[in-house]
Amino acid sequence: MKGILYIVSTPIGNLEDISLRALRVLKEVDVIAAEDTRHSLKLLNHYGISRPLISYCGEKEKARSEEVIKRLNSGQSVALISDAGTPGISDPGSVLIKKAIEEGIDIIPVPGPAAFVAALSISGFSTEEFIFCGFLPAKKSQRQKALKELSLEKRTIVIYEAPHRILESVADINEIFGERNAVLVKEITKLYEEVIRGKIPEILKRLNSSKIAGEYVIVVEGKPEEIKANIEDAMMEIKSLIRKGLGRKDAVKRIAEEYGLSKKELYDKSLAGG
Repeated sequence: MKGILYIVSTPIGNLEDISLRALRVLKEVDVIAAEDTRHSLKLLNHYGISRPLISYCGEKEKARSEEVIKRLNSGQSVALISDAGTPGISDPGSVLIKKAIEEGIDIIPVPGPAAFVAALSISGFSTEEFIFCGFLPAKKSQRQKALKELSLEKRTIVIYEAPHRILESVADINEIFGERNAVLVKEITKLYEEVIRGKIPEILKRLNSSKIAGEYVIVVEGKPEEIKANIEDAMMEIKSLIRKGLGRKDAVKRIAEEYGLSKKELYDKSLAGG
């Protein structure tokens, strides 16, 4: 009989944010596969958990996943944990999970903290629909390309960023998104947690004058719905231009471009209105 793979969420900072179920599972499994065993020992020792540990770091994910699969196929139960949050969410884990699915191994999630959910919950922006982007590309050109695509997104946008790139990334967001509302959360759930709210240029200014440290979550308001121009106002301007001697087609073209309206719709209405 094959073992069970548990995907266990662990605290993203405050050790009190672990669930009772997660603690039980970590105590009962045959082995714990940890992103960094040294880091995970702090959590396990804090709660008096002593189980065999194997390293499952990002660089060795492919090789380590084979070892974990062998253990699962032999009947051992395994808990996969990352340094913080939920495995597979901008953390190692996806390779192992895919292999376990292919092998027909049962996978059970043990939900818990996720930094992007925590930051989104206090953002004040729409949470009915949102897009989680993880970490932006490290290369500036690729990062700016990704941000240009995101700038058209109407859903709330959530991004992770590391301390050594936070200034560059927020500067790029400022350049591309402009005067958009955003929330920057630093070291969420940790001792030096800080929340900065405001327009993106204001956040960048504060960031430039603050100490850069720890992990960051950036939540950006989706692109606001454009206010549709009053078609009646547009028709009045077309009529005015026609009275001044401009041809109907040229008048319609000019006003359609100014108002962002359909040329065909305006042209048809101008004919119907005489």
